[in-house]
Amino acid sequence: MLLKIYESNPSPKAVQQVVDVLKKGGLIIYPTDTVYGLGCDITNQKAIEKICQIRGMKPEKANLSFICYDLSHISDYVKPIDTSTFRLLKKALPGPFTFIFEATTSVPKLLSSNKKTVGIRVPDNEIAREIVKQLGNPILSTSIHDDDEIIEYSTDPELIHEKYSKLVDIVIDGGPGGNIPSTVVDCTSGNFEILRQGKGMLEDYA
Repeated sequence: MLLKIYESNPSPKAVQQVVDVLKKGGLIIYPTDTVYGLGCDITNQKAIEKICQIRGMKPEKANLSFICYDLSHISDYVKPIDTSTFRLLKKALPGPFTFIFEATTSVPKLLSSNKKTVGIRVPDNEIAREIVKQLGNPILSTSIHDDDEIIEYSTDPELIHEKYSKLVDIVIDGGPGGNIPSTVVDCTSGNFEILRQGKGMLEDYA
């Protein structure tokens, strides 16, 4: 299903429709402030396995992000962080960053793996954030961006739907997507190490 939702004023009814699908273990493709993402409810093990199958990844090795509404729930998934790191997060988020932290023990349970780190995203996109807010917990997510694909297939919602309609339950048309991914910042060592330079410029917030 291709579902139109406007970012400037996301329809609560449409968002609820997406949340209902997620709660039943469905998969969605949705807009972010960078590229379109493929996501599911983090509490649904079968849905996580489906995402890994689509992307050709093993769950224990997959680099999947937790899409959060804000920073209020990150202590459930991330080991305590220092004040200066938290201050930077508050400045940079919502924004086009994925911050990597040491994971709490609840993360391996969710992913049925022995992962020691977790990527946290708070995208600057009202559709993504409203879905997470109504769901009540983060979405587990990976981008559909693929460097060797034709760009339109990862930025045009109608073409995304054409490609993924048999694999996912809902493709949200939130307008054209970007083709530059988030900037990935490793915070596990106490410093900020950029693992992938994407759309976000960390020096603007440091």
